[in-house]
Amino acid sequence: MKELIRVEQLFKSFGNGTKQVEVLKGIDLSFAEGERVAIVGASGVGKTTLLHILGTLDRPSSGKVFYQGEDIFSMSERELARFRNREIGFVFQFHHLLPEFNALENTLMPCLIQGIPKKEASLQAESILTLVGLRDRLSHKPGELSGGEQQRVAVARALVLEPKVLLADEPTGNLDTKTGESVFDLLTELNRIKGVTLIIVTHNLKLAEKMSRQIQLIDGKAQGSRVSH
Repeated sequence: MKELIRVEQLFKSFGNGTKQVEVLKGIDLSFAEGERVAIVGASGVGKTTLLHILGTLDRPSSGKVFYQGEDIFSMSERELARFRNREIGFVFQFHHLLPEFNALENTLMPCLIQGIPKKEASLQAESILTLVGLRDRLSHKPGELSGGEQQRVAVARALVLEPKVLLADEPTGNLDTKTGESVFDLLTELNRIKGVTLIIVTHNLKLAEKMSRQIQLIDGKAQGSRVSH
């Protein structure tokens, strides 16, 4: 499999002076195109911090992140924002949908930000919402959808621009077990259909074992990864 992301000697600290807390302590990792990876570890060990850096939502204190060989943190903030919107999809524990907009409108937002005409954006949004099983819910607002449906809209929004990478931070953490498993199965199915690289932070070891590879963070370091069979 071709390498898509490479992380070299990644450090991240918060605070300053004597109150500085070192969260990531020299991480070296790589992720292949189309791979399905779970990042696991105890609370507070830096899983979300690592995911945010991979998604360029935060910058490392030191170290480099390469996407297809390009050092992304050498970009300007404007270039980085365009890269993030185009190449990376995000799904969070809470769906972050805009309550005043319906499922279709929430999903097409990234297209409008990218400058795609609204008619074309609507077609793209309708297509991906159909793929995630919400063809009959396009005009429903978040308050009219179940928790699982809201998260499916969030997944559709993350994938509407067909990014190469989908980053998910506890995407099933706010759902009941059955609904959570349904959303997780949807993510892995989209990984298979779309070939998107899927990286999930999760406390759910049962779900993590369904991924092709697991990376465990211990004391700010990636203490090896193991492949599920």
